Amino acid sequence: MSDLIQFVANYDDLSTDKGFQFKFHCDKCRNGYMSRFQPNAIGIAGSLLQAASSLFGGLGGAENAAYHIQRAVGGKAHDSALQTAVAEGKQQFKQCTRCGHWVCPDACWNHSAGLCEDCAPDEQEELRAQQAQATSEQIRTRTREQDYTKNLDFLNRDALLQCQSCQTKLAPGQKFCPSCGTPATAQTQPRHCTSCGEALKPEQKFCPGCGTKAG
Repeated sequence: MSDLIQFVANYDDLSTDKGFQFKFHCDKCRNGYMSRFQPNAIGIAGSLLQAASSLFGGLGGAENAAYHIQRAVGGKAHDSALQTAVAEGKQQFKQCTRCGHWVCPDACWNHSAGLCEDCAPDEQEELRAQQAQATSEQIRTRTREQDYTKNLDFLNRDALLQCQSCQTKLAPGQKFCPSCGTPATAQTQPRHCTSCGEALKPEQKFCPGCGTKAG
């Protein structure tokens, strides 16, 4: 039975026919460590020669070439290189005895607790994180408690006049258009019911919607 190989649940195999290399990842933050490159000195030359020969011999040459290149990458040499890389990579990570995850010691390991920060969060980091979250929630709550619409005219009772000559908007109280000088008295301001906001015609003295006397 093969020996159990630790630290291989989270890695990328970057091996080629030239040699072997592996990238191991922290189980928490995904930071990685690249193992040193190990040249494939066993059988590479023979396999590549067979592959090159297959390319020029027969209809099945391309398939044979791919087979021999794959054979050069895999096999016992690859397994041995992986074991060497695992032994090297394990020195860069720490294994949590509570959850079994391998994590990087700089960002994801609680040195005082001897566990990963998923199992034993750093107290000061957790406190700051919770304070920041609470601050954000309080800002959201208090922001929603404020009335930012009390000065808005939802019924459009105080709609700005518009110059009939140049369509410039006129503020209440302006006697002349600031753009073309047309007298504001020549403008027709829309009338609305002061109670329900319904539009009123110039000749209407009472609101047809609620009966309130027009101002």
